[in-house]
Amino acid sequence: VQLQACGGGLVQAGGSLRLACAFSGRNFNSYSMGWFRQAPGKERELAGTIRGSIGSTYYAESVEGRFTISRDIAKNTIYLQMNSLKPEDTAVYYCAAGLTVRFYSVDSQSPSSYNYWGQGTEVTVSS
Repeated sequence: VQLQACGGGLVQAGGSLRLACAFSGRNFNSYSMGWFRQAPGKERELAGTIRGSIGSTYYAESVEGRFTISRDIAKNTIYLQMNSLKPEDTAVYYCAAGLTVRFYSVDSQSPSSYNYWGQGTEVTVSS
């Protein structure tokens, strides 16, 4: 499995960006996919995740209502639509994939539950 993330950039507060993560490998629909972010000097944290097969989503409280995860199964790609961006959303964003993520447990929020990682794409929100 290989993941390739793109779509980051510089945006003003209140603006929007859409990140994409292309999945290369078999059984895309079987993987739970997560978007994590890591700001300078901080730990990597989950922004949101989408469950394999049924496509349920979960968002961190800090992005709930502003960020939306979607996926295109035909393209083996997931997206993170980020609206109403704030300076505190500034971070490197990573997509991740896991085959055995326990979606409905706190484990799904842990980076250690995901086996594969993309290279990261940088998002900078100016005030």
